[in-house]
Amino acid sequence: MDQDRHEHQQLASAIRKATYRLIPFLCLAYTINFLDRVNVGFAALHMNEDLGFSPAVFGFGAGIFFLGYIAFEIPSNLALQRFGARIWIARIMISWGLVACGMAFVRGETSFYAMRLLLGIAEAGFFPGIILYLTYWFPAGIRARMVAVFMASVPLATVFGGPLSGALLGMDGVLGLAGWHWLFIIEGAPAVLLGFLALKVLTDRPDSADWLTEAEREALKRKLATEAETTKMLGYSDLGAALTRPRVLALGCLYFLMVTGLYGIGFWMPQVIGAFGLDPLTIGFLTAIPYLFAAIAMVLWGRRSDRTGERRWHIALPLLLAGAAFAWSAYSGPLVPTMIALTLATLGFYAAFGPFWSLPTALLTGTGAAAGIALVNSMGNAAGFAGPYIVGVLKQTTGSFSAALLFLAVALALGGLMALCFRNPRDLKEP
Repeated sequence: MDQDRHEHQQLASAIRKATYRLIPFLCLAYTINFLDRVNVGFAALHMNEDLGFSPAVFGFGAGIFFLGYIAFEIPSNLALQRFGARIWIARIMISWGLVACGMAFVRGETSFYAMRLLLGIAEAGFFPGIILYLTYWFPAGIRARMVAVFMASVPLATVFGGPLSGALLGMDGVLGLAGWHWLFIIEGAPAVLLGFLALKVLTDRPDSADWLTEAEREALKRKLATEAETTKMLGYSDLGAALTRPRVLALGCLYFLMVTGLYGIGFWMPQVIGAFGLDPLTIGFLTAIPYLFAAIAMVLWGRRSDRTGERRWHIALPLLLAGAAFAWSAYSGPLVPTMIALTLATLGFYAAFGPFWSLPTALLTGTGAAAGIALVNSMGNAAGFAGPYIVGVLKQTTGSFSAALLFLAVALALGGLMALCFRNPRDLKEP
């Protein structure tokens, strides 16, 4: 009994140290990552007029990022497993930071498409790499809250990035550059700096963590090894199974519907709010409101999912809420009701992410985890191309955002219904 208590104490101590050491840096990195990915939505407030981009051109350019991202995502995650998370994550961050700064040199449709595609290639593998990296450090029972805390960086990126982007657009004319030029340069540079810092902060696995005691390392390694052996019994540990089994593909389809909402509104929310005739700084502050509530909801909802051990309803309910709220926002009229509807929608689809990612990480291990997590994320991020493009086409065709918001409502409602078809991976007996 005393030995078990001691083992539990050492495990808890190791997890606590890993949390304080790794999570703040990963959150900061993902905040910068998401900001560099979607700040084109703020740049569009001036860039589209300067370069003569139609809504369809902008939507296609915003979404083409994901073609490069998807193409290189699985190879990137396999490279992370081979070369180590520390080196590979640093490489990704430095690469995307340089390209993000280079967005300031866009001069027309062709260069816009090329730079967005190159940004996707440079960034490929960062998010699924971090999800895989978290499985190296945190047991399954606390993974939803860890993923939720990590992914709370996404709404926080807009909470802080919205006002920042609005302010940077006000630098129009400084040193002969447009405000959107400064936006890309100033918001891209931190990724390069953090990439070099990652080489010092990150540790590949508990084996090489000199900031853990020997007892803490052994307790954490035993816990993770026991879970990995249990997971192997599900038959998803090898590359072929991870890429072909129906349950993994179904998770990818569900994630596609979730990401449709994420990027469908992420790239366009500044313009939805801007339709009320507001200045860029005000748009930036108003855009931050839905994401602030979303960040809080993500952490609390992920913690509740871990505490209860329940996943599918913790995914389905917020997605259904988001679908209903997007439908309301299509007809809400004045600014205040529209902001309330957008806040509920954003809160809903973000809250589902933590519980969702506890499913593939509980199902996959070994090489299967590296490939399977990347596959699920790749399938989902195909919606990063489709969502913004469809929103742009609907906006250009109808002259308003109502049809586009209804499209997002349907996608998220379908995702909520699909989530109810899933069970805990350990309860599944798949041939």
